[in-house]
Amino acid sequence: MLSSTAAIGDPELAKKSCVPCNSKDMHAMSEDSAKKLLEQVSGWELATEGDILKLHRAWKVKNFVKGLEFLQLVAAIAEEEGHHPNLHLVGWNNVKIDVWTHSVRGLTDNDFILAAKINNLNLEGLLSKKATVQK
Repeated sequence: MLSSTAAIGDPELAKKSCVPCNSKDMHAMSEDSAKKLLEQVSGWELATEGDILKLHRAWKVKNFVKGLEFLQLVAAIAEEEGHHPNLHLVGWNNVKIDVWTHSVRGLTDNDFILAAKINNLNLEGLLSKKATVQK
C-alpha cells in the first residue's frame, strides 16, 4: 500500500531492497555516514540507546485502532524486506518506531531503506491533525 504522492525523501532509496543481515561482512556504519543518509529519510532522527545508534520517528494517530492499522502497514513492509523494526503504540495515539540492525548493534543501509519505505506508506486517514510528535 505505497502511495506515489506520499513519497518523502529519496525515492530511489525506497526502491532498494534490504539485504540479509547475517553476513560477516556487514558492519555498523559510522555516525557521520548515518547523518549523511538521514537527509534522505525526512522526519527520522538519530537516537543513541546505550551504545547503539538507531533511527527513530514518532507519529500521532487519530485513535488506538488507527495506530494498530499503521503498525500493520509497517509490519507488512518489514516482513517483505526481512528487516524488523521495534514498533510501539504508546498511550492510545502515539506510534513510535525504532530501526537498527540488531546483528551489528547499529545502523546499516537496510535501516535507511526500511525508513524510506515506511515514509512512502499511504497514511491518509490514520494520522491526527498534528501528524508528528517529538520523541
